[in-house]
Amino acid sequence: MSAVPHRLVLASASPRRAEILETLGLTFEVHPSGADETALAVEDDTAFVRAAALAKLTDVLDAIHDAGIFVLAADTVVCVDGERLGQPVDDDDALRMLGLLVGRDHVVRTAVVLGKAGHGVLECRVVETRVWFREAGLDELRRYVATGESRDKAGAYGVQGLGSGFVTRLEGSYTNVVGLPAAEVVGLLLEHGALDQWP
Repeated sequence: MSAVPHRLVLASASPRRAEILETLGLTFEVHPSGADETALAVEDDTAFVRAAALAKLTDVLDAIHDAGIFVLAADTVVCVDGERLGQPVDDDDALRMLGLLVGRDHVVRTAVVLGKAGHGVLECRVVETRVWFREAGLDELRRYVATGESRDKAGAYGVQGLGSGFVTRLEGSYTNVVGLPAAEVVGLLLEHGALDQWP
């Protein structure tokens, strides 16, 4: 495990974000945010993910009283034809989302923000990845949705799971599509002293 001079908290309940940090060899604690990003009235996609990630960070920072603890928060959205796709509300919504994605490309945007208790927000970065889906029929999409993989994922698919069977091409960070851009996270932690070195 890489040395972390101060405690690092992940402000997310996402098992995929935790897995990415574990894969990077980082030690951290999980403290999910209670912020409701769906309440944000922000039109621009980049501004929205930035605001959502900042809301999650602030929520967790406000609950931490030990100065010096670093907090990492993130928010991911899938953007296609001017529509912003978060997590589907149900299987019908997942089917609708997938129908928008097949046979074309879309953009996955993740905002990653690092903060420090007693200091506030340190930096926020937005990472974009373009993803292409092959054509797929309604029956195939229904079978995919029925597996349950869509239910807690932005855009209703998991690129690291069965959803990879739709992806023909990807331009940019793969881990960004999973939910946390690994290289940008390591860079943030190093630049702001949350990590003394890596790996």
